[in-house]
Amino acid sequence: MPVTPHRPGPNEVREEFALMTGNASNHRTVAVIGGGQAGLSISYWLQQRGIDHLVFEKRTAAHTWETQRWDTFCLVTPNWQCQLPGHPYEGADPDGFMKKDEIVRYLKGFVAKVNPPIREGVSVTRVAPRAEGGFDVATSEGDFTADEIVVASGGYHTPIIPRMAEKLPKSVTQIHSEQYRNPAQLPEGAVMVVGSGQSGAQIAEDLHLAGRKVHLAIGDAPRCARFYRGRDVVAWLADMGYYEMGVDEHPLREGVRDNTNHYVTGRDGGRDIDLRKFASEGMELFGALEDFEHGELRFRDNLARSLDAADQTYNGINAAIDKHIAEAGVEAPPPSRYEPVWTPGEPRLSLDLAASGIASVIWCIGFRPDFRWLDVSVFNGAGHPKHRRGVTAHPGVSFIGLPWLHTWGSGRFGAVGRDAEHVVAKIAERLGSERAPLAMAG
Repeated sequence: MPVTPHRPGPNEVREEFALMTGNASNHRTVAVIGGGQAGLSISYWLQQRGIDHLVFEKRTAAHTWETQRWDTFCLVTPNWQCQLPGHPYEGADPDGFMKKDEIVRYLKGFVAKVNPPIREGVSVTRVAPRAEGGFDVATSEGDFTADEIVVASGGYHTPIIPRMAEKLPKSVTQIHSEQYRNPAQLPEGAVMVVGSGQSGAQIAEDLHLAGRKVHLAIGDAPRCARFYRGRDVVAWLADMGYYEMGVDEHPLREGVRDNTNHYVTGRDGGRDIDLRKFASEGMELFGALEDFEHGELRFRDNLARSLDAADQTYNGINAAIDKHIAEAGVEAPPPSRYEPVWTPGEPRLSLDLAASGIASVIWCIGFRPDFRWLDVSVFNGAGHPKHRRGVTAHPGVSFIGLPWLHTWGSGRFGAVGRDAEHVVAKIAERLGSERAPLAMAG
């Protein structure tokens, strides 16, 4: 009578592979690098599928929201968009915007629900493919091996501070946006904020509302309305399907990943950020900061163009909402168009540092990615990973939590869980097909 050959189960297969690699105690099927909301979402879905894994986090789970945000920080998207897997927002204010302490509590609740297998305080120093398959994972706690790698460390690693900062006098305090907490931490005197993306615009507002003299060197960030025609703009865009649009459907295709986010705020229940209004109230606006020479800050002649471009985007988004309302036959208050409340005069291309009383500079010009520890050829010339919805061309290497990984919400609480589910499904497919020959061996 023929005997049906024994086909090892998943745990037996993992043990067999671990023994083949000579590292049974430190082998995992999946190594997840990063313990923020992206890595935790991966852990959630891996647990749903019963796939063993280990999360490496160099600090503590989801720490950045507590350690790298200013005191008045709040979400810029409404709370109802917080949809981490198994952990949707369930508070009393779905249309509001969680403040820093609320965000931290929300995330700590997520950590408790996921209860991930995590090594906190452990840095990953190198990941490299093994000749026999899988990956070597070198960490500050020792060496591990894994069949699959999920990079969940985001794309914001190294704060950008230009070399020109070295020219500024030692008497001027310089910090990056990730170090800013509140106006009281800065010395007395005026503050130069460099950059007008979400962080720069909101930090400039925070200082302005505190009564500090602010000089703002703006960039090319667009802006949008907080509320329009009776609703949050985010709600209109959700109805229009914009948050479901994938990179492949976007007119800019992968170029959208290089876009700067619109500046707006959820502070005090949510409102527009209008740099022109700030200027009319005494904030000094300049074009992009280019250099510091002979005691003077030098600026590009682009202030008027940048303000106009930001307003054009603002009005363009509202016009798209107008079209949607008309086509859908939705009842809504009448449309409107933003008209400038302030316009710059003659371009000011330089500013005497000492005469202006500037005592501190806050660099709000973003971060650079740093994936030097990942010794796998999956990067483009700018050092960004090449992938399709987080899955790279190198078998076993995936990314999660990057801006526009798939949709606009990929780098936020709104869609990172859905992206993680997709990545884990692809991992499960690979494990199922690639383990079959190994399971039948011998």
